[in-house]
Amino acid sequence: MEATLQAGATASTYEDQVYRKVSWRLVPFLMLCFLIAYLDRINVGFAKLQMSQDLGFSETVYGLGAGIFFIGYFLFEVPSNLMLHKFGAKVWIGRIMVTWGVLSACFAFVETPTAFYTLRFLLGLAEAGFTPGIVYYLTTWYPSHRRAKIMAIYCMGSPLSGIIGNPLSGLLLSGMAGVGGWAGWQWMFLIEAVPAVLLGFFCFYYLDSSISKAKWLSDDEKRVLEKAKAEDVKGADAHVSVGKVFTDRRVWLISLICFCYVSGQYGITLWLPTFIKSTGVGDPLTIGLLSAIPYMAAIVAMYFFGRSADKHRERRWHLIIPCLMGAVGFLALPWIMHSTALSLVFLSIAAAGILTCSPLFWSLPSAFLSGAALATAVAMSNAIGNLAGFTSGYLVGYLRDVTQSSNSAYYFIATMLVLGAFAIWTIPAKLVNR
Repeated sequence: MEATLQAGATASTYEDQVYRKVSWRLVPFLMLCFLIAYLDRINVGFAKLQMSQDLGFSETVYGLGAGIFFIGYFLFEVPSNLMLHKFGAKVWIGRIMVTWGVLSACFAFVETPTAFYTLRFLLGLAEAGFTPGIVYYLTTWYPSHRRAKIMAIYCMGSPLSGIIGNPLSGLLLSGMAGVGGWAGWQWMFLIEAVPAVLLGFFCFYYLDSSISKAKWLSDDEKRVLEKAKAEDVKGADAHVSVGKVFTDRRVWLISLICFCYVSGQYGITLWLPTFIKSTGVGDPLTIGLLSAIPYMAAIVAMYFFGRSADKHRERRWHLIIPCLMGAVGFLALPWIMHSTALSLVFLSIAAAGILTCSPLFWSLPSAFLSGAALATAVAMSNAIGNLAGFTSGYLVGYLRDVTQSSNSAYYFIATMLVLGAFAIWTIPAKLVNR
């Protein structure tokens, strides 16, 4: 009996060591890719501080352009993830990054609203499939009880892009203005696009499309990973066809949840510099430094909630609480906008809650689906969810134009987050807690 226990403990320890090796190989690189992806997606929020004035764009024009990205994203999301499933991560993720890097650089040449809308739409097409592709890719390596913490670390690329990218964007806006006859926002788009292209080409060399093709793993290590993966999918439905995913009520429910928290996510990422500016801060570099603070709070929250969710194998309340944190943060803002310091406190609470939702959310579809059906469900829920990037981006701009205030936008975002928390509460615990 004792020998059996020792053998079990040894096997468990060896499995932990193998997963540590996998994590050090994959997660830092994927997190870096996500950081660059998010920077190229949201740096338009900083460009707005100069570009709107230079080109005569209204709040509504900016909001529509910021949001139309997600229409292209929506249209190509599911096809993109199915192609990743077919061709493998190293080819498809690399293709995505190179394409969006080139398109992001083209924003330096925008002169009209039409050009702005067109490039944002094409950028959405190019980037479609990146996040759900990475999510699906990680499910092929990690069992469900290890995923929340790994997804939390990967998704830290989002707040890190704010911590690093926002001050960098602010510095480029002020420091590069007038160099070579270009505005600061033009240099910002060009310079920040370069890492995406370089990392995209590196993906072709660095990533492996499956465990079996990883030359940096021994045969014993591959067996351990394949065994853990096989045991994990026993609780998932591997026989759901791709077509049935689109009529699965569970998938539509998690798509609604994704839509709700993404409404808050892009309320933060696309408009944070503008929100801080409205408290009375004018210097772009100062705005960049201050806007890094909410993202720092988000990193702490993401790690804490992700680790706790894996430890307790509980998913619902670990998602509900962050949603409600985001709602509280936004509901408080109309009452304290006179104070930059207080605004940063509640923006930090909002960012910590909202950005924590993403890594925890992706444990839901993998709890009841696998294979191509999982790839489709992840892409579908992310596609529908990211339509909130369009509605949130456009409505925040429209409401600011109509009311000449951000208050109604704050209330809209808070309402969506409360709705998301309620939708999460309706999911049966036995479906996702494992």
